[in-house]
Amino acid sequence: MTTDIEGLTGRGRVTVFALFGTVFGYTSHHLDERRIGEVAIVGPLSPGADWFRLWQMAAEMCKDGTPRVGLAQWILTQATRAFVVGSDRIAQFEAQSWKLESGGRRVGFGVTYANHDELWTGNMTVEGLTPEQVAERPSIYRT
Repeated sequence: MTTDIEGLTGRGRVTVFALFGTVFGYTSHHLDERRIGEVAIVGPLSPGADWFRLWQMAAEMCKDGTPRVGLAQWILTQATRAFVVGSDRIAQFEAQSWKLESGGRRVGFGVTYANHDELWTGNMTVEGLTPEQVAERPSIYRT
């Protein structure tokens, strides 16, 4: 399943991390009050960065012809790595407000992947971050 998404706001655990110089936010959201239907939400936080850049990175790092669900898995793997291992992690919040703008991309995995049923990507903001935290970083990697 791939669809455009509507905007969404929430409050919860947020990981802020750098990937190829761009700063991203990663959080989780539940589809209903029973906390069923776990959704991973990943979006750029760097000024001027667009959510589509994340998909370009995934396409460049995966094999040619990788289906969209495979690209979504690569994206979620990078966010999970930053959360669990701390690689390129800039900040970790246990209860922070965040906003995902309308117009991103929603991909269902078909099965649970890294404890999530879907990935939603879009332009994102996280309350309380400083300009230094979200600024683009030099990267030795070119994508």
